[in-house]
Amino acid sequence: MAGRGPRPKDPDRRARGNRDPVPQTVLRFERADPPDLPDDVDWHPRTQEWWAMWRRSAQADTFTETDWSFLMDTALMHHAMWSKGQWTLAAEVRLRVAKYGATPEDRARLRMVFADADEKDEKRGARPATGARERHGVLKALPSPAASGE
Repeated sequence: MAGRGPRPKDPDRRARGNRDPVPQTVLRFERADPPDLPDDVDWHPRTQEWWAMWRRSAQADTFTETDWSFLMDTALMHHAMWSKGQWTLAAEVRLRVAKYGATPEDRARLRMVFADADEKDEKRGARPATGARERHGVLKALPSPAASGE
């Protein structure tokens, strides 16, 4: 006996194949060491702290040379905000650091998780397995109203 229902549609004729129409380009990863801020700028102390934070961040382990270059441009905007009061740059800085996973929301959108999350999940699942009887005790079935003649 064959399967039930109509024959499946030819995959080439489906409207949605859930496959990426553009193939991925696989690149060789070359980690770049975090650069120092250039000496030709008298950096605002807040920008120096901000840069040091990014250098220490977990995300920094995945940065390439182009990532650091983009972040350096962002540091110049950050410096202009704090030293010259150019707060109109704040929105651009926020958008730029979001690309690097600056906030928990950014990391969630980028599907970034910290390695300790795996450890926490393992600990959470390490509870002793209990069956339904241990959780609920002995359950008794009640007679249905139809069986009792009501």
